[in-house]
Amino acid sequence: MAKISPIQFLRQVKQEVKKVTWPVKKEVMQTSTMVIILVAIAATFFFFVDQIIGWLMKLILGLGV
Repeated sequence: MAKISPIQFLRQVKQEVKKVTWPVKKEVMQTSTMVIILVAIAATFFFFVDQIIGWLMKLILGLGV
């Protein structure tokens, strides 16, 4: 691997950043909203699964409900 100067490296980074296609505000808002919704759904699902498993463990071990 050839060594390059820090200045040359920064120039290459600048060139690569120019090639990036950045999302528009609408896309960012849509994807952020979807992530928040899916996280809320997953959290709710795992909460109920945890509650059911906890209830079953108490039932099996005879610790009372």
